[in-house]
Amino acid sequence: MKKVIIYVHGKGGSASEIERFKEICPNYDFVGVAYQEYLPWIVEKQITDVYDQVSSQYDQVLILANSIGAYFTMLTKKMNIKKALFISPLLNMEQYLEDLLAKNSVTESELEQQKVVSINGEEITWKSLQYVRKNPVVWKVPTEILYGEHDDHTSMETLDSFTKSHNAHITIMQGGQHRFHTREQLAFLNNWLKKSLS
Repeated sequence: MKKVIIYVHGKGGSASEIERFKEICPNYDFVGVAYQEYLPWIVEKQITDVYDQVSSQYDQVLILANSIGAYFTMLTKKMNIKKALFISPLLNMEQYLEDLLAKNSVTESELEQQKVVSINGEEITWKSLQYVRKNPVVWKVPTEILYGEHDDHTSMETLDSFTKSHNAHITIMQGGQHRFHTREQLAFLNNWLKKSLS
């Protein structure tokens, strides 16, 4: 049985990250989605395009997505995905954007007038906020989630709410953060990935 994992990186990441996952998952082929824009309607189409290119060549297609890549993935429709594996996923983009604006004292009226604001190097556009609101996530794929206890992008409340309404199983790393980058965190991620695919 031929199996492929489509990898969707997070903010500041790249499709080349699949190289480290290939060693952990030798029974799977990997294809990365190379995107540089962070506009949801653009990335959603790029993910779907990659799926359309590879799906006919494999018996099973899985998704591995990191952070905002998980959100973009959940916007897709009509993909036959066996399982999704989400690392530190952004599960409620509307809440995330609203919180980001509030924490930086930017009102929605100001965002609407300016069209785009930069917060901590991250651009938030009025068009994106409206798109997020008009396109709620409808996600029915069985999903494994890896979550760091101290994730500052997705709250525990959002995580609980998501799992109650979706077919998802959570693994929490005590002391973990949104970004898995230390040796201990990466080892935990590797073990989670192996277990999730076994």
